[in-house]
Order: sequence, then structure tokens, then C-alpha cells
Amino acid sequence: MSRIGNKAITIPAGVEVSIAAGNEVTVKGPKGTLTRQFSPLMEIKLDGTVLTVVRPNEEKHTKQLHGTTRALLNNMVEGVSKGYKRELEIVGIGYRAAVSGKKLTLNVGYSHPVEFTVEEGLTVTCPNNTTIVVEGIDKQRVGELSANIRATRKPEPYKGKGVRYKGEIIRRKEGKTAGKK
Repeated sequence: MSRIGNKAITIPAGVEVSIAAGNEVTVKGPKGTLTRQFSPLMEIKLDGTVLTVVRPNEEKHTKQLHGTTRALLNNMVEGVSKGYKRELEIVGIGYRAAVSGKKLTLNVGYSHPVEFTVEEGLTVTCPNNTTIVVEGIDKQRVGELSANIRATRKPEPYKGKGVRYKGEIIRRKEGKTAGKK
């Protein structure tokens, strides 16, 4: 029994869902439009403002697809209505970020600045030079860009320097002096 797959998705006001042949679902909302092709094994039903996903049998593969399909549909509906946002913090002396047009430039301790080109559908802002905000309607793309930015300089455990998600807790280690007596 799939607990996630059996949950119904309520569609908020202002969001329009259409299901085409071959399980191609298009979700339109105030923030934009998302389209995704789902497995033909799943049956996606739209009853007024309620969206449900039904699996045809009890095989392991279809059980796995059931919850995944429902979660992806829910992320699409939530993305076009509210949007997704990821905040990152930069910690370290001389570490900073700047946005100019569609380019994000990071100075994080390397001999050269690291540049990211922001793709269509995502917006990156820097309220100050140590905070980066990534926003968009596609949860996967927002998370992927945030992870790539964080991967340029992961937070290290001794001083905590690097790029981290807002609210992320870094386990700190004691240095060499801990062993001396």
C-alpha cells in the first residue's frame, strides 16, 4: 500500500491541469507552465479540482512508480502556484557572490572567480554579497542549480568556510591542538 501514491492532489484556484494522450500532463498557473511525460503504466485521473494517480496492479515496479508519479505531479502543481526557493549562505573571509544579468559570479577562495550561467526559468538574486537566492517553478532545476553552486566550495568541518544552504548545520571538528596535553 502506497501512502503517498494514494493521496489525492487538490488543485488550487488559478491552476489548470490538462492530461493529453500518452500521460503527458500540462500544468498552467500564475507563475508559469510545466509539462511532463509520465509512464503509461499509471492512470492519472482529473475529477474537478482533485487529481489522483491509480496503479493497475501490485507489481513492485508499478508500486514504485505510483508514489513517484504522485509526488512529481504535486511538485508541478505547487511550483506553478507558489514556486520554489532555495537560499544559500557564503561563509569565509573574502568570499562573496554577485549577479550581473544572467551570470552569477562567486569568489570563494580560488585564484579565479567561478561563474554560473543562469538558465531560462530560474532567477538568481543576491540580497547581499554573502547570500544567494535561487527561485523557479521547477523543484528539480532549483535544487540542481543550488547543489551545483554549493559544490563549488562545500563547507569544511574545521572553520566552517564555504557555501551552505540556509539553516544547514555543519558538524565542526576540533583541530590538531585537541590531541596535545
